[in-house]
Amino acid sequence: MSMSTDAENWRDETALNRHQIIVPLLDEGIDPQKKQMLREQQASKYGCSIRSIQRYEQAYRNGGFSGLKPRPQNRRSSPKLPPDFNELLQEAILLKREVPTRSVQQIIRILEMEGRAKPGTLSRPTLQRHLHNAGFGKKQMRMYIESKNNGAGRFAKPHRMMLIQVDIKYGPKLPIGKNGAKVQTYLSAAIDDCTRYVVASAFYDNQEATIVEDTYRKVILRFGKFDKSYADNGKQYVSRQLRTSCAKLGIRIIHHRPYSARSKGKVEKFNDSVNDFIAEANAARVKTLEELNRLWQIWLEAYYHDKPHSGLGEDITPSMAFNRDSRHLTFLDVNLVAEAFLHHEKRNVDRSGCISFKGQKYEVGMSLVGATVEIAFDPMDCETLTVTYRDMPAFKAKPLHIGEFCGRSPVMPAHLLPTEPETSRFLNALETKHEQMKIRSAGAISFGSYRKEVDGDV
Repeated sequence: MSMSTDAENWRDETALNRHQIIVPLLDEGIDPQKKQMLREQQASKYGCSIRSIQRYEQAYRNGGFSGLKPRPQNRRSSPKLPPDFNELLQEAILLKREVPTRSVQQIIRILEMEGRAKPGTLSRPTLQRHLHNAGFGKKQMRMYIESKNNGAGRFAKPHRMMLIQVDIKYGPKLPIGKNGAKVQTYLSAAIDDCTRYVVASAFYDNQEATIVEDTYRKVILRFGKFDKSYADNGKQYVSRQLRTSCAKLGIRIIHHRPYSARSKGKVEKFNDSVNDFIAEANAARVKTLEELNRLWQIWLEAYYHDKPHSGLGEDITPSMAFNRDSRHLTFLDVNLVAEAFLHHEKRNVDRSGCISFKGQKYEVGMSLVGATVEIAFDPMDCETLTVTYRDMPAFKAKPLHIGEFCGRSPVMPAHLLPTEPETSRFLNALETKHEQMKIRSAGAISFGSYRKEVDGDV
């Protein structure tokens, strides 16, 4: 490669770097105060001055992308390189390797202070260009630092169900709201890291934490226990309920670092392919959530799982990779899984023997009036609640339905039924007390008569 080509490549790379710095500032709708704040943020992020950023903005407005390129040097007026420039370049590379964030100006200053270069013999553009050609440009070093800090290199677990990647993606809008209003849908999906097989997924009409819990539960019930899940830091994936449920089943939840989308590249790549399905669903004019999920399962089984995946090897499909894996699936007891994902809350029983839950009344019995009971429920199916109170056996409570006629009066428990008395214990106690009062009164009268007789004799 000729020196002129190297120089042109360096100018293009420099222009790209400068354009990346000023991209957030190119929106004409930004007010001056916010734009100044953005300049300060970009200056701190890229290690340059605010004045330089303003100069890049002006250059871009005047000449577009070409305006960001450094001006070609006039070879006739450019100073000659020092005889020992190759040695100085090696020292500059060493200084850059020691502290990658050092600027070219700092490197020149260090070389001058150490007496290796005479003041004024090294120009910043010349040294910057040669450092770039040697692979030590600013952008190149920044990519190295980011990859080192983020650990975003490619990885894949050796077997299925060792790790699943989970995410929530926007789906199509459906006319399922009131009066046919369109409602945003959301796809919650879990993908096996090793085989790219979608172990659970469905569209929902909300993005609450319960849809993630439902996804995890479906994975476990269909394919058994997985070792770990990998998710972002969204509130759905850090909820106390989800962490508790997984902890009960011995499953770890790990989160990738913020703003490191590359670390969940498998599920992001999958989300890109989901866009193809959404386009087809829009073309099919899907009207209901049930129909959307029915077509989604068809798309998964007949297309995605049956299509060779570039990350698995030549002509290997996710279905083939998952089914031929040698690792055995570990299934858990259905009741254990159901209990792990139950939600638990407390409710007070009102005077009618009912509790309130999600805007509905549930009948629990007159014998519990005034008590505080604990309810357990499946957030995806609140038709039936499991009620417990102290040492009483757990029982089911269903929504109270008010019919045309009054229902039967509640049956009082046997231990609360009245018994036929043989006598009135209260009247008997009063009679005993009355007899005692009479005796005390008679004794007082006798003592009074005795005093009168004594006084008469005196």
